[in-house]
Amino acid sequence: MAYQDDDRIVLTLDAGGTNFVFSAIQGNKEVGSPIRLPSNADHLQKCLQTIISGFSLLMEKTSAEPVAISFAFPGPADYPNGVIGDLANLPSFRGGIPLGPMLERQFNLPVYINNDGDLFAYGEAIAGFLPWVNEQLERAASPKRYKNLLGLTFGTGFGAGIVSDGELFLGDNSAAAEIWSMRNKLRPESFVEEGVSIRGVQKAYAARTGAKWDELTPKDIFNIASGQRRGDAAAAKAAFAEFGEIAGDAIANASILIDGLVVIGGGLVGACDYFLAALVDEMNAPLHSYEGAAVKRMESRAYNLEDGAELSVFLQGEATMVAIPGIDQTVPYDPLKRIGVGISRLGTSEAISIGAYAFALHALDKKE
Repeated sequence: MAYQDDDRIVLTLDAGGTNFVFSAIQGNKEVGSPIRLPSNADHLQKCLQTIISGFSLLMEKTSAEPVAISFAFPGPADYPNGVIGDLANLPSFRGGIPLGPMLERQFNLPVYINNDGDLFAYGEAIAGFLPWVNEQLERAASPKRYKNLLGLTFGTGFGAGIVSDGELFLGDNSAAAEIWSMRNKLRPESFVEEGVSIRGVQKAYAARTGAKWDELTPKDIFNIASGQRRGDAAAAKAAFAEFGEIAGDAIANASILIDGLVVIGGGLVGACDYFLAALVDEMNAPLHSYEGAAVKRMESRAYNLEDGAELSVFLQGEATMVAIPGIDQTVPYDPLKRIGVGISRLGTSEAISIGAYAFALHALDKKE
C-alpha cells in the first residue's frame, strides 16, 4: 500500500493555529506549490471560508480531478464523522462543527479527517520506518517481519498513533492512542505530557539551574548540552535524560499492549542523541514484586535502532532450526522477542502528508 506509483490526487491541509497550508499529493509526492492562508482561528465563519478558499484554489491549480480530501486537524473530534469539537488553538470551534460534511457538500468529494499523531504513524507505516526496518531484516537474511507500529510525536505536546497490519487504529470514540494523558512516572499526580514536551525540557533544565523555565528554548538547551552555547551542560544533558525516562515509561506501557515497532517524530527529535538511550533503557528497566524480586517489564526487549551495535543484534536475532519430534524435519525458530525503536525516516511533516494521502486511497479502495 505504498501508493508511490498511484496517479490519483488527494488534497491535504496542514492546519496550524496561525496558518493553513494546502497541498495536492500524488504518488506520495507534493504536486505544485502549496497554498498558505491565515487561519483566522478566532472567527468561525472566516476560518471555514479560509478552508473552502484554500481547497478551491488548490483544485484550480491541479492538472487532474482530485479523488478525495484528507488532512490532519486538531482534536477533540469525532473523526470518522468529521465533527470537530472544542479546540484549544482554534477557539472559534466550539460545540461541535461538522467540518467533514460541510466540505463533502461543497466539493462533492469524500473527506477524511484524522489527528496528526495518527497520520504520522500511518505515513511511517506505509512508506517510512516500518518498511525500512523490514528491508533491513530482509538484507540481513532474517525471517522476522513487522506489521505493527506505534508512532509518537515529541513537540508542543506528546501525540501518538497506532497502525496494525496496514490499518490505522482509531478506537470507538476517536480517542485511541491518547498517550499524553498517561501518568507521569516522576510526578505521578501529573500527566505524562508535562514532562514529554517542549515545556517539559525547559522546566527540567530550569529546575536544575534556577533559571526561569521559559528563558531558553529546547534548541538553546540542546546547544548547551552539545557545547555550542554557554550554560550548564550537565544540567542540559540531565534535562533531556529525564525527558527520555518519562517518555520511555509511557511508551513501555503502550508497547506492552501493541507489541510493535516504535517510531518517533516531532520537533524535538533533533535532540535524540541526548534522550533516546535513556528512553530505551527505561523501556527495558525491570519492575519488582512486593517482595522486591525483579520482573521483566515487557515480554519483548526494546532495541535502539539508531545505535549501530543494537541494530546489528536486532537484525541478527537468535534464529535457529528446531526438530519436529518424531520426524526428520526442522522448522525455523527465533526465541528473541524484540521491538525496534527509532527516528522517523520521512520527517514528521512528510509522514503526515503521506499518511493523509494513503489513508484516503486505502479507504476508497476498501469501498470498491
